[in-house]
Amino acid sequence: MKVRKGDRVRILTGKDAGRDGTVSAAFPATNKVIVEGRNTAKRHTKPRSQEEPGGIIDKDMPMNASNVAVLSPKDGKPTRVGYKVENGRKIRICKRTGVEIPEVKP
Repeated sequence: MKVRKGDRVRILTGKDAGRDGTVSAAFPATNKVIVEGRNTAKRHTKPRSQEEPGGIIDKDMPMNASNVAVLSPKDGKPTRVGYKVENGRKIRICKRTGVEIPEVKP
């Protein structure tokens, strides 16, 4: 999977199509990602204790990684991701511009 946590992405399909966001979690086993503030669903929770009240909360739901495109660090347009080996290190590059996509440290 070429999308990682911390990447800036544009959503291609669904109710949030055309909007940008940051990937908050990536699940390579199921090929899904969670984008902050996008693809939200209402979750009805029941109260657990005095400090944790119940109610309706918005929860970001996972979406297929094929429905998002990584944004190029050079011009901010959607791009595909490629790989290149430099000094024995595998780095991700932008297919449109050839610029290295920086690693985001959590």
